[in-house]
Amino acid sequence: MAIRYVGGPTSVIEIGGLRLLTDPTFDAPGEYAVGSRSLVKTAGPAVTAREIGPVDAVLLSHDHHPDNLDTAGRALLSDAPLVLTTTAARERLGETATALPNWQHVDVERPGGGTLRITGVPALHGPEGSEPLVGEVTGYVLSGEGLPTVYVSGDNASLDRVREIADRFPAVDVAVLFAGAARTPLVPDATLTLTSAQAAQAAELLGARQVVPLHFEHWGHFTQDGPTLTAAFAEAGLSDRLHLLKPGGTVTF
Repeated sequence: MAIRYVGGPTSVIEIGGLRLLTDPTFDAPGEYAVGSRSLVKTAGPAVTAREIGPVDAVLLSHDHHPDNLDTAGRALLSDAPLVLTTTAARERLGETATALPNWQHVDVERPGGGTLRITGVPALHGPEGSEPLVGEVTGYVLSGEGLPTVYVSGDNASLDRVREIADRFPAVDVAVLFAGAARTPLVPDATLTLTSAQAAQAAELLGARQVVPLHFEHWGHFTQDGPTLTAAFAEAGLSDRLHLLKPGGTVTF
């Protein structure tokens, strides 16, 4: 398998002959409204949507924040054969999307035979009890015969959710972790995504042999970044597992 880092939460995961796009964001830098607030994007994608080309599925953690689905990203959804997301996002996006509730799965036919199983898994976009403020989000686990097991966290800030996933999937090979310790005035006293130290803890809980961080840069509301991830994984003795990609870069396993 291979993972290409586009920027922010956006990546292309190639596995089992299929191409999956995470949280499509392709808009230019600028200020983007979220209700009465705004988020500031500091850098555009390293790869254009045209350069990425067709994909077999979109894994959308949630649709209601512009740093996870922006205007250009929305335009791509109608061209994707399958868009998986939360029940709330399905209600907003309509027939373009398919809801994948926690622990349910879909099997996608692989071009060389066999299937890739995509399972919806829990995520919490902030501290316990913050769901009414932050909205519903989801993560995913990819698995299949002869394939690595891959966890895609989405905008999850809860190690308790990671423990639940580790209990059900005790052999995670690759963890794609949304990090950055995001903070906004909406929940001023807590982070909305994993801190760098929590990302290292998540890797340990999952037993993940490889870790690819996403969503830790390119937006003003992130309070931690690549250097803090490098330091946290070094402190945990996990530096050999961390693959901190440059925008546009690819790692192959």
